[in-house]
Amino acid sequence: MTDAYRGWRAGWHRLSTRVYGPSRGLEGFNWVPGEPIAIGSLPVGDAVTRLPGHGITHSVVCRAALQTSISQDLWAERAVLGEGNVAHAPMWDRGRNQPEALWVPAVRFAAQALRDDPDARVLIHCQQGRRRSVMVAYATLRLRGHSADDAARLVLETRPMGRLVPVYRANVENWLQTLADGADVAAGA
Repeated sequence: MTDAYRGWRAGWHRLSTRVYGPSRGLEGFNWVPGEPIAIGSLPVGDAVTRLPGHGITHSVVCRAALQTSISQDLWAERAVLGEGNVAHAPMWDRGRNQPEALWVPAVRFAAQALRDDPDARVLIHCQQGRRRSVMVAYATLRLRGHSADDAARLVLETRPMGRLVPVYRANVENWLQTLADGADVAAGA
């Protein structure tokens, strides 16, 4: 265990993620074929301390701020991987429009980490590893140059229990269209 993952917060994280974690059968993560991206569910208990041993260098936590406050998973991943190696996409999974401000910075973070460091490997996870993480992984693959169909195929083959919610996919495609139209040039891709 890393020295930073100690104390009451670590104890609370271990307990709370076991109580408020993914459903049985959805635990863990899967690597996207040919990409240094893994899609998965919330690492429970001490599993967070084993992420570096699986090659994970960066993480994107796709869970609402209230969820991460309750379970302390955002703190735990930053303690294990480093503050600057973990991004937060503070979304609830309601199956409705996801405002860009909640997920675009995390997508850019993942794409930038992979662009800047050839040894980087990014875990993108939400609670169950089925919808929000699939959306952010899809967006990251699209930003990395994959076609819409290829990115969709890759995320759904990687997480067969996942679902690329149509409105989430439309959110990504609309954002990419604004990039293509030059409306978001100041922010950079």
